[in-house]
Amino acid sequence: MGRRLIAAFAALATIAGVGVVAGTGTANAWGTGNGFQQWNVDGCGMPSVKVRSWSKPGNYKTVVLLDGLRATYDVSGWEHETNVQNMVNSGVNVVMPVGGPASFYSDWNAPSNFNRQPYKYMWNCVITNTLVKGMDARGLRVGPGGKYAIAGISMGGNAALVIGANNKQNYSHAFSMSGYLNLSAPGMKSAIRVALLDANGGPWNSDSMWGPPWSTRWYDNDPFVQITKMHGLKVRVGSGSGVPGGYNVGDNAVGIVQGVPLEVLSLAQTRAFEVQAFVNRVNLTTDYPATGTHKWGYWQDMMWRALQQGWFRG
Repeated sequence: MGRRLIAAFAALATIAGVGVVAGTGTANAWGTGNGFQQWNVDGCGMPSVKVRSWSKPGNYKTVVLLDGLRATYDVSGWEHETNVQNMVNSGVNVVMPVGGPASFYSDWNAPSNFNRQPYKYMWNCVITNTLVKGMDARGLRVGPGGKYAIAGISMGGNAALVIGANNKQNYSHAFSMSGYLNLSAPGMKSAIRVALLDANGGPWNSDSMWGPPWSTRWYDNDPFVQITKMHGLKVRVGSGSGVPGGYNVGDNAVGIVQGVPLEVLSLAQTRAFEVQAFVNRVNLTTDYPATGTHKWGYWQDMMWRALQQGWFRG
């Protein structure tokens, strides 16, 4: 029981976004770069969703980037904290839907009653339907395969794999960075329940998301359980070691103490998912840098390594 409580606490801290709201400060000029556009798509019953994108004629792939639990409604955390929009100059168009704190980019069962949400989240509908239509209309379905890539951090990492697995007609590549890829593990459901109480705009009711812990919807949104649907999908997972590195220079002791166990837990879950993928013969590549805590700079580097290693091709 003690070990389960420790695991739940650690998972709670991570999913709640400790370190997710802290970043490297490398991107501070919003809307700059080649082919920048801001546009909106239908929210599937939610308010319309803001989308910010960078594209260039001749690029060979388009990637959709999903945020963490503490997503904001001005711009994506990817734009707040990284320079990955500059991948547009290296062959990859970049698309960032904005908003969706605590959503897990899922279609919820009902509006969250704890915070009197006036509508229910329908983010899966957006990412798999209206966003795809919006990207298609802007000529972003590029490359020989004619499909999109999807990637995310933490909460968005889980969602990237689940959405990719269930929408292979539109998504060919899925990448999770520091994700928690076994939501059925002991303590994780309780951790998510408590984490949603503290997320931006909360408290959020996890029962409104996927129902009570015994509901099958939890398994529908668990990458570990959905592994057999990933055949034919190009999957990539990554996690830091928990050892502080260059992006932790200047961090205070509290930040380091928080960030280290969070990434260690992510590493353990990502390694477990790797075994599950191997057993089920899923096409998987990995990125386990020698240093890295739960922080945007390390996720930025994972994206650039994926590009440099050719993962977005094929």
